[in-house]
Amino acid sequence: MSDVADLPDDVEALKAMLRDAHVEINRHRVELRGRDLLIEKLKLQLSGMARHRFGSSAEGLQQLQLMLEDLEITRSTEVPAGAPEPASKDKPVRKPLPDHLPRIEQVLETGEACEDCGGKLKRVG
Repeated sequence: MSDVADLPDDVEALKAMLRDAHVEINRHRVELRGRDLLIEKLKLQLSGMARHRFGSSAEGLQQLQLMLEDLEITRSTEVPAGAPEPASKDKPVRKPLPDHLPRIEQVLETGEACEDCGGKLKRVG
């Protein structure tokens, strides 16, 4: 009943509807809390399995966490079917420098060997 005109005029009927609504809200809260507990339990199981699979390798655990985060991001950014596409904002294009400005190319020469380890240096770029 979304319209006020559809509500009954009887006070007892209104009280009964209010009680039913509170029961429904409490049922949803209990269900939501149960789902939250299940999610926490599954996260703990997943982390335990990841530790078992990857051992003390922190890199393996980090890779698993990155994959899970990417999955969560993908799920949260998915656009539901039928939703309008957001308007794309064009980045402003950088204007070229004026022709009257001088262009100076500067090449920095390196030494023959690294001062710290003595390894041979080569030109990059």
